[in-house]
Amino acid sequence: MRWLPVLYVVVLLLLEPVTPVEWPVSFVLIALPLVTAFAHGPAVVAGSAAFAVFLEGVLAGTPCCAGREVGYLWDRHYVAAYICTALVGVLGTILAAHRTHRERTLADVRFVADIAQRVLLRPVPHRIGSLQLDSLYLSAAAEARIGGDLYEAVPTGYGVRLLIGDVRGKGLLAVETAAALLGAFREAAHDEPALPALAARVETSMDRRATQLGGHEVVERFVTAVFVEIPPEGQLIRVVNCGHPPPVRIRSGEVRELDRGHSAPPLNLGMLLGEPYHVDTYDFLPGDQLLLYTDGITETRDANGTFYPLLQRLGSWRTLPPRGLLERLHQDLLAYSGNRMQDDIAALAVRLPADEPSLPPPSPAG
Repeated sequence: MRWLPVLYVVVLLLLEPVTPVEWPVSFVLIALPLVTAFAHGPAVVAGSAAFAVFLEGVLAGTPCCAGREVGYLWDRHYVAAYICTALVGVLGTILAAHRTHRERTLADVRFVADIAQRVLLRPVPHRIGSLQLDSLYLSAAAEARIGGDLYEAVPTGYGVRLLIGDVRGKGLLAVETAAALLGAFREAAHDEPALPALAARVETSMDRRATQLGGHEVVERFVTAVFVEIPPEGQLIRVVNCGHPPPVRIRSGEVRELDRGHSAPPLNLGMLLGEPYHVDTYDFLPGDQLLLYTDGITETRDANGTFYPLLQRLGSWRTLPPRGLLERLHQDLLAYSGNRMQDDIAALAVRLPADEPSLPPPSPAG
């Protein structure tokens, strides 16, 4: 785009000598300031307008151009072109100044959003004890950096505790709800010895926060989530599911959804329904990998409207470590959807390497 004005002038100069006198191509120089305004600042646009007027005069006053026998420097049609070019130059300069201001504002907003994301969704450690971890977050909107999908991994005295969740809705309310949930989880993960008690405490915090915010959306302000605990002794995982897509365990020869039909309601709805949290326990052996994800992945569609076949894809990536697995998943989702993501996406991958069969206890809560 930055070279478009130059290309525009070069094409015009090539056409001018070969066009009839009745069709003076130099008149299209009137648009040069607007072409320049697409990619340049107001000073460059003003300079291009002055250059366009000068070049129009040169072409009009040169008898040899377009087969003319005399120049038309002060012909009324060319004088009108000079005036129009100057007016378009003024408009283009204003447009360029406005565009530059908006770009700076957008850059500032994105900078603030990047900072907010690093606070809200800080990168998980790539190593906790024997566990290898990595995370993925994709926003459906190119302008956005944060949304309602969330994840966290916290080493505690009870083991490594993981969370992935998806806030209902979009916008600032979803971001605020995600921030409140993450804050509650990061604090309660060190204090509650049992996973159901951890989920209940997070839900209590969410309910209190929703009530404080008020409004008619309190009942609808809920979050689907999965809580996972990998105890210090390793070899197993505990899962509490609150209305969220189940985790996937990946091991040699098997890709399995960890779902026994005991899911509790989403957070902030469980207190209304009064249903207890249920803990499911599964083997987690050396070489196994666990994938937690939000429904933006499985609801990604191709051009024919077919949902993304997550389990089928994971079957061919069983040997990849967490970072490689999520990078491949990221690339495959973009290719599958044709770079048209419809929803935010979050994923958390955890692997117990085969050469490290036990998980040393994490540092106790401080």
